[in-house]
Amino acid sequence: MKMKTKLIYILTFISSSLFAQQQIDTVTIKVGEGSKVIFAIKDKKDLETMKKYDFQKLMDEMIYKLQMRDSTQLKKISSEFLKKDTVKEEVVAKQEEPAIQNNESGSGERHERKYHGRRTRNTFNVDLGTNNYLSKGSFPSQDNSLYSVRPWGSWYLGLNSIYRTRMANKFFLEWGYGMSWYNFKFQNTQTQITKDDTGVLFNLDARGYDYHKSKLTAVYLNVSLVPVFDFGSNRWKPSFFDGHRSGGFRIGVGPYAGYLIDSYSKQVYDVNNEKRKERHHDNFYLNNLRYGVRAQVGFNDIDFFFNYDLNPLFSTNKDANPNLNAFSFGITF
Repeated sequence: MKMKTKLIYILTFISSSLFAQQQIDTVTIKVGEGSKVIFAIKDKKDLETMKKYDFQKLMDEMIYKLQMRDSTQLKKISSEFLKKDTVKEEVVAKQEEPAIQNNESGSGERHERKYHGRRTRNTFNVDLGTNNYLSKGSFPSQDNSLYSVRPWGSWYLGLNSIYRTRMANKFFLEWGYGMSWYNFKFQNTQTQITKDDTGVLFNLDARGYDYHKSKLTAVYLNVSLVPVFDFGSNRWKPSFFDGHRSGGFRIGVGPYAGYLIDSYSKQVYDVNNEKRKERHHDNFYLNNLRYGVRAQVGFNDIDFFFNYDLNPLFSTNKDANPNLNAFSFGITF
């Protein structure tokens, strides 16, 4: 007994010395009459980690094993519990991380982590270019028609809200809605557009003013759906307005449709050295519906677009209406 007592004293002294050297804080929780749970904390940083643990679940499993008298599994329960919690913590951190910084080259560029599944993002795009039309595959200017337009000054403008949905690794659907303006600036500034029961009429204004400009404007609400192959690294379409400029080469072709909401003619001329603007709102037998095909090719935050209307600009049920298919092209930013 004396030898056993001395051995206990020696072990107690060694344990005390080790705890003192390692500066381990211990917390003892008494349970019932003779049981207790001891926590030994070596590094205070571990306290933040402990806040994330589900100790209730751990205690439930431990009590169950003790009741089943399978205390040999307690160590296994603890290790599995900590492993699950650590994996959960890593997954949460990965989901919250927006991007992986590549600092090997010191450039500080942002690189997207690997993306799985579909996601839709929205951008605001502006189409800016010129528009014209074809009559049976040729330009009206070749026939010296009064509705021939000037390429410079016949501006096309489109304001679009575009959604981009990833369908596959490099395949996207760009779909959305917007508003566009056709501005057909006539080659002859004396051209006057009117209409009667036979259709829309293009004649020379006989009032004898000093004419500066004559044009026809048509405004549409549009929807579009363009499948796009994008070989860049981003999952969104770069835009001039949101600062995303690290895109790559992309190409797409798809349909669009529009509904006419306004149209008017406009003439600008001088009368007695006084400048006047004359505007008449009328549908001029324009088709209420337009539909066609859009092609776009882009790199970084700039796209080049080409729209071609498959149906005629004017209604075909009036004999005087010219058979014209409108088109536009320019840049999207």
